[in-house]
Amino acid sequence: MKLYFRILSFGKSYIYYLPQYVLFALLGVIFGAINLTMVAPILKALDTSKTSLETLPQIPDFQLSIDYFTTLFYYGFDYVTASYGKVATLQYVCVVLICSVFLANLFRYIGLRIINHLRTTSIQNLRSHVFEKLVALDSGYFTNTRKGDLMSRMTNDIQEIENNILNTLKTVVKEPLTILIYFGILFYTSFELTLFTLFFLPITGGVISEISKRLRKKSTKNQQLLGSILGIIDESLNGLKIIEAFNARGYILDKFNKTNEQHARTYASILNRQEVASPVSEFLGVSVVAGILLYGGSLVLTDPNASLTAETFMMYIAVFSQIMPSIKSISRFITNLQRGLAAADRVMQIVDATPKIQDKEGAICLTSFEKEIRFDGVWFAYEEKDVLQDIYLQVAKGEMVALVGQSGGGKSTLADMLARFYDPKKGNITLDGTDLRDVQLQSLRSLIGLVSQEAVLFNDTIFNNIAFGLQGVSEEEVIRAAKIANAHNFILQTEQGYQTNIGDKGTKLSGGQRQRISIARAVLKNPPILILDEATSALDSESEKAVQNALTKLMQNRTSIVIAHRLSTIRDADKIVVLQEGKIIEEGTHDSLAQKNGIYQKLVAMQNIK
Repeated sequence: MKLYFRILSFGKSYIYYLPQYVLFALLGVIFGAINLTMVAPILKALDTSKTSLETLPQIPDFQLSIDYFTTLFYYGFDYVTASYGKVATLQYVCVVLICSVFLANLFRYIGLRIINHLRTTSIQNLRSHVFEKLVALDSGYFTNTRKGDLMSRMTNDIQEIENNILNTLKTVVKEPLTILIYFGILFYTSFELTLFTLFFLPITGGVISEISKRLRKKSTKNQQLLGSILGIIDESLNGLKIIEAFNARGYILDKFNKTNEQHARTYASILNRQEVASPVSEFLGVSVVAGILLYGGSLVLTDPNASLTAETFMMYIAVFSQIMPSIKSISRFITNLQRGLAAADRVMQIVDATPKIQDKEGAICLTSFEKEIRFDGVWFAYEEKDVLQDIYLQVAKGEMVALVGQSGGGKSTLADMLARFYDPKKGNITLDGTDLRDVQLQSLRSLIGLVSQEAVLFNDTIFNNIAFGLQGVSEEEVIRAAKIANAHNFILQTEQGYQTNIGDKGTKLSGGQRQRISIARAVLKNPPILILDEATSALDSESEKAVQNALTKLMQNRTSIVIAHRLSTIRDADKIVVLQEGKIIEEGTHDSLAQKNGIYQKLVAMQNIK
């Protein structure tokens, strides 16, 4: 139950609202019980025997007890009968019944409003907390986790928590109260008959517990399979052109159908196990009621002096019949809770994940970059494979340093480590002599601008994509940045200019246009350090020229680390670093490296650069 209460803790106001709900649920149950006890007075009112005023007892003295209110009610009952007759008595009982039903439903409604507020607040806080944790996790976390599975946890698993944990709060509070109060009435009515009844209830509870025992394990598997389905859908939509080009529809459909079929079997097993609890509990409940009818009826028929009269026995049956739905609700709660806890466990795995990259205690806030960046003996590995080995590199302020080499050589990883997306396995990276691990992440990344090979844009307006992450940016500043990025003219030609929505991932724009929006975003941020990761490699010649002109303007008076395959774009670099299998093989200017008979000279010859 620790996980259950942890989920409830996301409703931060539950300590305030839960006692209110308990109060109104209690009042609702009490008045609901009064409704059922009206069965005996109604049957008594239909009795043809007469009552006289002379035989009426005295009005009872006040005391806070069930006996007092019961005696007071029956005093009024007998008084109306003796004074006005049986029809008036029936009217008297019906008025009391109507008032009691009204109050029972009023308190029940108020209680449900409170619990609904607690439920929606809890799920809102949980969803916000999980998303906040997701965006705070380091890049390494996502290399081993499928995006579809994470989406499933954010959507389906949280929905399962809402439906099967938070939605059952009223069951946890109301049904036990109902059972306790109703059993109190039953004991008050007939102690002997209620003891007989209690003998059968543990049997019902044991059967239901056995049915739901394995439900949590199956629910976990079901949620995992649903995550796999979402992963396949996500991959298929992103790679639709490749699927069509390679005639791979059959393969993808087969992969999807197998996972879908496995999910359907697991889900059917869960539903079957859930549904069997209700008919079993109903069968056992009816069996118990039949036993009560047999045993209680024999008490009424064979012992005329017994305290259990025909009227009170019918009331007893009416009250007991309302306990069975509560027991069924609790049995459903137990089975549904297993599904909810399985989902909660998957969601809490995200909440409990610890980012490997985070601020250390007493981290320094950097506000400027003044001298140099140094890589001193840096090693890095993804799992067991070394990607960078013993890297020593110095980048002075204002320098343009280009990283070249074969794919998989470690160029992007080296640049990512400067923005501290990853930390070195060994060695250290310093900025003006300060180890990056001693610097606040936010202050470090505020000094760095990134333009990647794939322009990452959001389904929003052009203005908001350029001003992304910045507060209080004016239109004039955005336009100035767009002009530097050679984007202003094509932006004006769109439907609504800077307020044009660019669609999912910027699909309404061409590749060159998307990249220039990314450059404008970096210009507006105005960072002293730039990382350009293959910023022009995916563009056609015309777009590349426009983007390269924008990049040239962007790099003026900045420290730039440029990753490039097209060597023509980095001829003017102050320093070119050649990486191969995670090691620095060569280092120098374009002219000096081109004259050596090395890796860079071979790359120059392959691209026919003079």
